[in-house]
Formats: sequence, structure tokens, C-alpha cells
Amino acid sequence: MCSLSSNHEQTFDVKGHVGSRPESRRTAATCGNVEVMDDVAFDEFDPPDRQAWLAESNQEYIQERVIAGDTVEEATANAEATIGRLFPGGSPAAGQLAGWLLSDGERIGQLWIGPFGSDPTRWWVWNIAIDAQYRSRGFGRDAMKLAERMAIENGATTLGLNVFAHNDVARHLYSSLGYEESSVQMRKELG
Repeated sequence: MCSLSSNHEQTFDVKGHVGSRPESRRTAATCGNVEVMDDVAFDEFDPPDRQAWLAESNQEYIQERVIAGDTVEEATANAEATIGRLFPGGSPAAGQLAGWLLSDGERIGQLWIGPFGSDPTRWWVWNIAIDAQYRSRGFGRDAMKLAERMAIENGATTLGLNVFAHNDVARHLYSSLGYEESSVQMRKELG
């Protein structure tokens, strides 16, 4: 297993290796004595980027929950409780990894994964987003494989996620990667 000292920001490539900030997917990154080619890499947010991302992703999550049937108040309370628990004071709680997804040195999206609950082997994809101009190019699949490798490197034995029913593209991707439904919420408008 590769690791960095605590004074370095962690980066991971799609093959699960940890290294310094990769500049390009065509450039070799180093993990110990192993050189790898990066397709998709992860780079933890610096504090200003993290704060901007938290605000933006929080609003997007609230909108998704409203589309799924929550009231604005319910969605806001849920989002605030999650952020308060997993980013107390705006800093990630132990084990939470949030940062940029990179390809060819360009930011192509964001990823947030970390432990789910008190079991350190049960991890969760809290948020994954590929920017619109990079979609339908395989980056989502590579990012999910990267998330799996990162979770394994951190002791996870399972990786779960939530996907809203109206997101057919994501549901198909996760299913094709072997994710199985573990619960389904259903709703019917009455009247």
C-alpha cells in the first residue's frame, strides 16, 4: 500500500496508487517505486475550494431532493445535518475525502467519499460529479473505479451510494459496475 506523510495532500490515480499531484494522464505518477499512467486522478480540495464546493454541492443536493419529492425545508434540514456531521466547521471529518477529479491536468469533476456510520469498513460515495463538457467520455466509469480503489486503500470492504430515480444515466452506470439496489423508496401523488 502506498501512502504519503501527513503534510502532503493525497492524490490517487485510477489504478489506486497514491502520489503527488499528477500533471497529465499521459505523464507517469510515482507511488513508491511504481510508475503509473493516470487516466483520472483525485486531488483533495484546498480550504477555499472546499468551502466553495460545499456551498455549491449543498444547493445541488437540496434541488435533487426536492425533485425527488422532499419539501425545501426537509431537503435543507437533511443537507445541513449531513454537512454538519461530515464537515464539522467546514473541515472534513476523519476519513472523508473530497476533491477534484483530474484528467490531463484539467479539473473534470468532483468526488467525495468516506466512511458511512461507525463501521470503518463501510464506505459511501457521498457525491460524484463529472462536469457537463466531460460527460459521455468514460470519465464517470473511471472515477467510480478510482473511488473503489481509494476506499479499499483506506480499509473499506463495501462501497455504497445513493442515486435518485430520475437519474437514468447514473443508475445504468452503477448497475454496469456491479452495484445492486439495497433499498428502494417509492412515492405516489394522491389526488
